[in-house]
Amino acid sequence: MLAALEWMARLHAGDRRQREPYSCHPLRVAIRILSHYRVADADVACAALLHDTVEDHAAELAPGGSRREALAALAGQFGAPVAALVGAVTNPPQVTGVDRDEQYRAHVTASLEACPQARVVKVSDLTDNAAGLFHTTGESLPRRAAKYGPLLPVLREMVLRADTPLSGDVKDMIARQLDKAGARLAAITGDTAGLRAGDGDGR
Repeated sequence: MLAALEWMARLHAGDRRQREPYSCHPLRVAIRILSHYRVADADVACAALLHDTVEDHAAELAPGGSRREALAALAGQFGAPVAALVGAVTNPPQVTGVDRDEQYRAHVTASLEACPQARVVKVSDLTDNAAGLFHTTGESLPRRAAKYGPLLPVLREMVLRADTPLSGDVKDMIARQLDKAGARLAAITGDTAGLRAGDGDGR
C-alpha cells in the first residue's frame, strides 16, 4: 500500500482541488475505507488511493497514453485486481452527443453492478465529493449537485446488497449518510421529492 501512496502522490503532485492539493482527496477516500468502513482488503485500499490516476494521468502511466495501457501499467505494478477496481471507477471518455452527467451516471451504475468491491471505493469517493460540495460556492454548485444527486439512491441500494463486502452496521451507516447527502443536494437543486426522500432514518 505504501507503493500505491507514493505513486498517487507523484502523479497528483501538480494537481489542485479548490484550496488544497488534489492528493488529499484520494487519501481521504482510502482512510474512510480503512477506518470508517473497516475494510482490511489491501487491493481495495490501493485502488482507493489510485482511483483517479488513470482518468487524470494516463499519459504519465503509459507511453501511449491510452487508458487501457495505463490500466495495464497499474496491473503490472499492483496486480490485476487493483487495476480492475480502478478501471471500474474510471470515467470513460466523453461520447459526442451524449449528456456528460447522464453518461457518468450510466457508467457508474453499470460498473458497480458488475463489481461489488468497486462499490466500496465509489461510495467513499462520492461521499468525499459530496462533502466538498457543501463548502463550494459559485455557479458550478447547482450543476454539480444535479450531477451527483440522482446517483445517491442508486448507490444506496447497491451498498445495501448482500454481496457488497461491508458489515451490516457499516452499510446502515452509509445509507444514513447518503440519505442526508441526498436531502442536502435536493435543497441545492430545489428537488422537493429528494427532500422528502431524505426524511427517513436511512434504513
